[in-house]
Amino acid sequence: MMNHFMILAVLLPLRTCHTAYSQQGSLIFPVTYFNISKDLALQRLLVEWDVDKSAHDAELAMSFEIQVHRADEATVWTDFHNVTLDKSGKPLHWIWDSDLPLECMSHSVRIRSKAEASKIWSRWSPWETVLGLDASDSYGPKIFPEEKVIEEGFGITLCCIGRKGQIIKEFFLDSDVHYFNKTNRQVGLLTVKNVTVRGASRHVSVYCKEPCSEEPCYAHALFFVGRPPDTPSNFSCQTRNMTTVTCTWSQGRDTYLYGRHSSKHTLFEEFSQNLVPCTVTCSEQSSQCSCSWDIGQQRIYNITLTVVNALGMKTATEAFDVTHRIYPLPPFQLWEECTDTEIKLHWNHQNKGIELFCQTEVLQSNGKAELYNGTAQLHHTSITLDGLQPYTKYTARVRCGAAKNFWRWSEWSKTQTIRTKEAAPSGKVDIWREITPVLRGRNVTLFWKQEPGFRANGRSISYEITWEKVEDRSKPECISLSSVYNSTRIFIDNHPYRITIMAKNNVNYSLPSILIIPGATGIEKMLSGSELKEEKVNGTEDGILISWEPRLMYDSYVIDWCNFLMSQHCDLQWERFGPNTSSALIKSAAFVPGVRYNFRVYGSAANRASLLEKKTGYLKEQPPEFCTEVKNIELSNHAVTLFWDPCPTNKTDRGFLRGYHIYVSPVQEDCNLKGSKKHVHSDGSVLCKYTIENPEERRYTVKHLTSNTKYKLAVVAYTGGGEFPELNFTYIDTPFDSDVMYLLVLLVIVPSLIVAICIWKMKWVKECCCPVIPSPNKSKVLSFKEFKIGSEKVLKISDCTPDTLAVDNKVEAQKLHLQSLMSSTPTEDKTDIHNSSWDYHNENEKRNFTSTPTPQTHTWFENLAYSSHLAVESDPYQLPETLETSKAEVSAVLYQPQYYLSILNDDAPSSPREAAGRKTNLRYISQTDVHCIGRRL
Repeated sequence: MMNHFMILAVLLPLRTCHTAYSQQGSLIFPVTYFNISKDLALQRLLVEWDVDKSAHDAELAMSFEIQVHRADEATVWTDFHNVTLDKSGKPLHWIWDSDLPLECMSHSVRIRSKAEASKIWSRWSPWETVLGLDASDSYGPKIFPEEKVIEEGFGITLCCIGRKGQIIKEFFLDSDVHYFNKTNRQVGLLTVKNVTVRGASRHVSVYCKEPCSEEPCYAHALFFVGRPPDTPSNFSCQTRNMTTVTCTWSQGRDTYLYGRHSSKHTLFEEFSQNLVPCTVTCSEQSSQCSCSWDIGQQRIYNITLTVVNALGMKTATEAFDVTHRIYPLPPFQLWEECTDTEIKLHWNHQNKGIELFCQTEVLQSNGKAELYNGTAQLHHTSITLDGLQPYTKYTARVRCGAAKNFWRWSEWSKTQTIRTKEAAPSGKVDIWREITPVLRGRNVTLFWKQEPGFRANGRSISYEITWEKVEDRSKPECISLSSVYNSTRIFIDNHPYRITIMAKNNVNYSLPSILIIPGATGIEKMLSGSELKEEKVNGTEDGILISWEPRLMYDSYVIDWCNFLMSQHCDLQWERFGPNTSSALIKSAAFVPGVRYNFRVYGSAANRASLLEKKTGYLKEQPPEFCTEVKNIELSNHAVTLFWDPCPTNKTDRGFLRGYHIYVSPVQEDCNLKGSKKHVHSDGSVLCKYTIENPEERRYTVKHLTSNTKYKLAVVAYTGGGEFPELNFTYIDTPFDSDVMYLLVLLVIVPSLIVAICIWKMKWVKECCCPVIPSPNKSKVLSFKEFKIGSEKVLKISDCTPDTLAVDNKVEAQKLHLQSLMSSTPTEDKTDIHNSSWDYHNENEKRNFTSTPTPQTHTWFENLAYSSHLAVESDPYQLPETLETSKAEVSAVLYQPQYYLSILNDDAPSSPREAAGRKTNLRYISQTDVHCIGRRL
């Protein structure tokens, strides 16, 4: 380091009084000794002072106020220091840590004091200054501190001092760390806050530059970013051979400090007060450290581990007795001695003179491990492993620990693979049969499998099968088959036979398994089982549940079945059950959903089997394949009867046939028939669904249909697994309902026809049934007020002109004309009779003439022929001369205008009859079409 890292002590002359003085009655003890120095290595100011001896003698409690001022800055740092003096008279000390290198600026300090019991401070001492560097005395500018280790997350302030007469133009870092700087003066400042570790680089470079461009105008410095060390964890010490002690620990997180700045580890033994003479080695990958040294004569240790770097220090301690910390070395060079059920394992070890307790792990071929604990041994290193299986491969390994004051196990030794010797097969072979009658005897197919717990106990085995007659004990027949076979076929006659099977290896035979085949006379019934009804059984997720009725005479039960019923080799399987079992869940990896499996339940007594029950079932039923087709249909107006054929067996063997579903729906709309259930088809249409729960049913009638409607129908078989997902529809059209037609004719067509005819012949019907009677009360013209007299409507001749008024008798015409003139009143306008126009025709002239008289007078008379009180009906168009006498009178009453006129002539008749008695030829033709004031009556 340069000379600015040296600790400088500057002794300052005393400038204060050496005696206490009084101010307004209070005793004041000013500072009598005041000294300031700086520690450049730690960048701190050391302040030392003292007061008068009398204050020490009085053991006063005093307060001191200390101020620090930095040149060129207005900031003043103030601190208070309280202390109780003692009679030793030792000077007082205070330390101030600077965040700016002390070389950068001059620092001044002053102090004052007071007794705590007093409120009056002494005078401030003069400012005492510790000088910084005014200018760089080196070849170029200078950066302080030149090298610094900074804790991650903290900050640093650096300064750059230019040469005499030079200013600092630039002051910067070479990284993206944010910083503040002050330049353009002789002392430049740069402050970095919250420094973090970035990338692979663990240091930051700082550069400083004066305005010139020569090489001496530049300065460069480094500061490092790291972490303080963690407290060591898992610190422990142990010995492996009672000659060397090894301590290990984990150093924790990476400090990011390497080389000369890396953490230093030291071990110190407290009892001997000596550093432990060991070399610490640490692994960068695992952060594990260790240190080993020779034990010597010492057995008890108290070790303090210290880890220190530039940012801090951490310690850990461990006290132990070496004899209690034995960690043996692992055994080596294993070998064995074995029989068919035992292994004696031997090994060597390097732990001489240490009594060990060892443990052996034996791993079987199935992966199961078993531990065997040995006894404490000093020199003998072996263990006996018993209870093993013959001709079985085992893997063994050994570890040991101190028998006294056990600390921990050693590592496992290398594994040793061992096989026990052969022995006779253990257990029995389970045998079963299938008997097929043939000419002059029977073919017996034998099946066998190893019972649970059977062990071959040898390198290879074979099966020896023997059969002989039960009764005469004839010479037995025998065959031997290798272990690759599990079935064979033999021929026997109709006598009872005993069949024996044994497994054999290189050592001996297994126990025999015996099966009795009864004679043919008693076996036929047992073989056929035709009188037994096949019972349906249910499957579960795990298998097919079989239950049977137990019988006391049997000592076991056997269930057999074929895994592949349709295959040439059905793979016959069987299971045995004890006498107290009445149900079993049959499991097989070959069971698949939708396949029917047949089971036979046998009872066995003294190795003789009898068929008891038959079962059939599915692991899981599946929907049937489409098989139902409608073969025939009988239609009526409101019902349809469907006929179908039974499903073929191969179409429904995916489940038990439970019945049929009938689906019906109109083609153009959703279905809603009485007695049905709604079913939503895959296409979204709503169908009517009927369920037939009898699988033997072959017909069904759907009722409540609508006549003259198109329907679609389908019949689908269903099982316990559901129905076939697709529907094959048959389309029908219901016939037209004749009863509805008859009703429609009676209620609609006939009345409509009558109405149509009436409308077509309305005029004729009206004239026949309701002849029109002219009535003034129905006239629109006469509805006006001027045409009313009281409640009666009145028609004036002056207002309307008749169609034709024909008078054949000229004499009568003249009378009528005169009577009309005389009937006028004074209130009415006079008319000129000469202007009247009348047509007169002789009887001999034609009658179908047309006359259009033009009314030119205002003379009127009442045409009472339209009066509502006349109720006599006649034809106004008939001529009087064509009527009979009685009818003539009626015609005269109907229309005789002369009756209503004021007759002045004495010869005029006085009554209608008299007028009728006159044989006149006056004829009134029509008034329905008379135009009156522009309106039609």
